[in-house]
Amino acid sequence: MRDFRLYAITDERSHPGRDLASVMEEAILGGADIVQLRDKHSDQAAVLKKAKVLRELTRRYDVPFIVNDYIDIALEVDADGVHLGQGDVPLSTARRLVGDRIIGISTHAIEEALLAEQQGADYIGVGPVYATATKADAEPVTLSYVREVAASIRIPFVAIGGIKLHNVDEVIAAGARRICAVTEIVGSPDVRGTCEAFIRKLEQGGANHEK
Repeated sequence: MRDFRLYAITDERSHPGRDLASVMEEAILGGADIVQLRDKHSDQAAVLKKAKVLRELTRRYDVPFIVNDYIDIALEVDADGVHLGQGDVPLSTARRLVGDRIIGISTHAIEEALLAEQQGADYIGVGPVYATATKADAEPVTLSYVREVAASIRIPFVAIGGIKLHNVDEVIAAGARRICAVTEIVGSPDVRGTCEAFIRKLEQGGANHEK
């Protein structure tokens, strides 16, 4: 899979009145280099319709497109991969279904991260780092888990959950080189500018890490 730095996930509740495709296009133009469709509220037909729109958009910009949960929809629209939670189908089952497409796995503890790596995940999500309204029932894993993963996991990982421009520096300092933000990006009045600001912080953090 292509490496990435800024992972943008959809959340239409964060931008009422604004078109999904235009919001995600602004994110891509600002530097988001992987896009995930995550929709826990619409029916499957509506999710499929959105997936087709975002597949067209991401193809136009040559950006990987991931579908959360819906393996069948990911296959139907020829998405680049799927993202699964701990309670979804086993990774081995997903791999049989999607072949060599990208599979990402959400993890909340080092044991889950190590297992995902062992079973062949292409990347893992690490979070929620901070409390977040998008997963209100999830206990924050804190920066200590980011440090654990950075020290132990060889596959790409992306830090997610409550990450904002005002706290992303400490997430990067903990070892994250890839960041996912949801409401901070798609809920911003300046989606493109917010993504550009994240990219600057990631670039600065990477430069500091190399010193």
